[in-house]
Amino acid sequence: MKIQKEQILDFNKSGLSNHKENFDFLANKLSKQGADVDSIVSKLAGFQVAIPSWALGAGGTRFGRFSFYGEPSNLEQKIEDVGILHSLTQTAGAVSLHIPWDIPSDYNAIKEKANALNIKFDSVNSNTFQDQKDASESYKYGSLSNVSKAVREQAIQHNLDVINIGDKLGSKSLTVWLADGSCFPGQNNFQTAFQNTQNSLVDIYKGLPSDWSMLIEYKPYEPNFYSTVIQDWGASLMLANGCGDKAYTLVDLGHHLPNSNIEQIVSILQLKGKLGGFHFNDSKYGDDDLTVGSIKPYALFLIFNELVYGMENNPQNPDLAWMIDASHNVKDPLEDLIQSLEAIQEAYAKALLIDQKALKAAQLENDVVKCQEILQGAYRTDVRPLIEKARLNSGGVISPINAYRSLKVREGLIAERGKNTIATGL
Repeated sequence: MKIQKEQILDFNKSGLSNHKENFDFLANKLSKQGADVDSIVSKLAGFQVAIPSWALGAGGTRFGRFSFYGEPSNLEQKIEDVGILHSLTQTAGAVSLHIPWDIPSDYNAIKEKANALNIKFDSVNSNTFQDQKDASESYKYGSLSNVSKAVREQAIQHNLDVINIGDKLGSKSLTVWLADGSCFPGQNNFQTAFQNTQNSLVDIYKGLPSDWSMLIEYKPYEPNFYSTVIQDWGASLMLANGCGDKAYTLVDLGHHLPNSNIEQIVSILQLKGKLGGFHFNDSKYGDDDLTVGSIKPYALFLIFNELVYGMENNPQNPDLAWMIDASHNVKDPLEDLIQSLEAIQEAYAKALLIDQKALKAAQLENDVVKCQEILQGAYRTDVRPLIEKARLNSGGVISPINAYRSLKVREGLIAERGKNTIATGL
């Protein structure tokens, strides 16, 4: 299924007048405040977030999984679904593949399909948290950290294979997330596990093409609840430094203990030139992987404040790899992703409204009240007309969710694929 330009134009007709009125009002107000509206709209239009291939089907828990029907049953259909998202939002111009769930059978055909939909291949993700069919070794007690050299070598080779697959598709980075850790005290020697992981990552790093980067993700718990080998950003940063200049820390919003100051983590990593990627989601209790901005939208805004500052003031940090990493157990997966993309754009737009010079001046004067007023003034602004304008300028729709439902996209996918298809992934 592909959404045609004519369908987008027809849908937009009924909302153009109202959008123009709202945009003109907001643009005039912001211009009087000194904001460069055209620049903000341009930055919003250029902001692209990768869609993970595993998020295009229904999510689930260990208790059950409930399908939404019409799910993509192969990689080609997953790319088609990303194409639908991108045609509506114009901000989902990349897909992130998870290997071995998404190994292409025909690389040229996959690249042609992606190119036709204006989709690029973002970071490729390895999988050593599950045992794969016909594998000679098991990851039950860890992969890159395992006490067994044979297990470590198998995990290293898998990551090298993933790099090779990504290289054929035009990807430029490898994301490594480990489930490695321990369930009980005394199960692992912490130093041995960490050193084994470092040595394994160095071997993988040696296999990176010259223009690639390695993104090292961290998580404080789950599936192991006593210890996790890469438990926080400090551990990730040490491992990245131990690999080389092309290795970076990847921050996942859900991979923190409650009330962690994620914006401070982001800021320091950018200062050190070691923030490589960012996974968006939201949470109430832990790594819930909820729709972005559904629980803590102000926290997301504060994080974007630091990201925007870093992008402007930390040239030593590379361009970031942005990706959504969410689950949607009771939502249409595509609607959930649209909502997440909207929340990301809103937080970004509000952060762009912050008068950084005025904020800096207030900070130097220790005017705490003024600092809060500046931040909350930007946060309280309804920036949706700016996002709509960015989408329209890029060929998207004014209201993606309404368009998705009006065009009966899910019904069309069910008609094409049936009700019994199940997407690969978690």
